[in-house]
Amino acid sequence: MADRRRSSPRAPDSAYDKADKAAQGKVQSLARAKNPDAHEHTFSVLVDNEAGVLHRVVGLFSGRGYNIESLTVSEIDGAQHLSKITVVTSGTPQIIEQIRAQLDRLVPVRKVANLTADGPSVQREMGLIKVVGSGEARVEALRVADIFRAQVVDSTNRSFVFEITGSSEKLNAFIELMRPLGLADISRTGIVAIARGDAGM
Repeated sequence: MADRRRSSPRAPDSAYDKADKAAQGKVQSLARAKNPDAHEHTFSVLVDNEAGVLHRVVGLFSGRGYNIESLTVSEIDGAQHLSKITVVTSGTPQIIEQIRAQLDRLVPVRKVANLTADGPSVQREMGLIKVVGSGEARVEALRVADIFRAQVVDSTNRSFVFEITGSSEKLNAFIELMRPLGLADISRTGIVAIARGDAGM
């Protein structure tokens, strides 16, 4: 029994690696197909928490044809009325510089950081994944969730809701493995990010 327990994680680990590489490969292939010089960048934007600020930031992207791949926003300082917007976009080096310069010029924006180019950063995403099934599929879903360190936050006789946190690639890989096991619904927060080290925003 002990030997089987030690050897059992190898198959899920292998499946995780394959799904992770496949997810990353799809993203990279699509990016290269659109423009071989385009790369993904994560911007952290400190703004005044006032009406219409999100509309202005999103309008900057949509008005110039820039794609938003992920967007999160939340108040971070109630006393000073400050919010932080995290935007993931992609483009050539010239377009990325244009985005940064144009964000800097918006009136409610206090500071802009390109977390991809300015230095090392921590980036995470949280997802809620619902899986519906029974029998072996249900057991396998729990086994895969354990490998990915996903937590069960809701359970019925027919379904699980898993909470998983990590890189977008990790979430993509987990979702791909859950598809044949009864994937029923997905909710994702989008990326939140912060620079490493002791420097503040």
